Amino acid sequence: QVQLMESGGGLVQPGGSLRLSCVASGSIFSINAMGWYRQAPGKQRELVATITSEGSTNYTASVKGRFTISRFNIKNTVNLQMNSLKPEDTAVYYCNADGRHWGPSGWVLPGNYWGQGTQVSVSS
Repeated sequence: QVQLMESGGGLVQPGGSLRLSCVASGSIFSINAMGWYRQAPGKQRELVATITSEGSTNYTASVKGRFTISRFNIKNTVNLQMNSLKPEDTAVYYCNADGRHWGPSGWVLPGNYWGQGTQVSVSS
């Protein structure tokens, strides 16, 4: 299978910045789109930003101009630079990847993978 490991969450004051990173490892055959989702208390998980293997990006409206997603294909890494953070950005942030992995007996299987999540808190 494929494992995703996030890092970089924490507590920051409004207007501050954080950088999240996610590394994919395991029986990777290929990674296509990667992205970040978030879930605030009492709310559904929502898409924050995605990036394809070719570098095309997509952002939810509330973070456009403040967040930047980037990836390093060789190392199967995706980053999220978050600037001008607001209290409403407080949530658990999850890394997501879509791709294929090596299964039993050498078969290549499709999969959608999730990290464990990292807490981002924006408060004064």
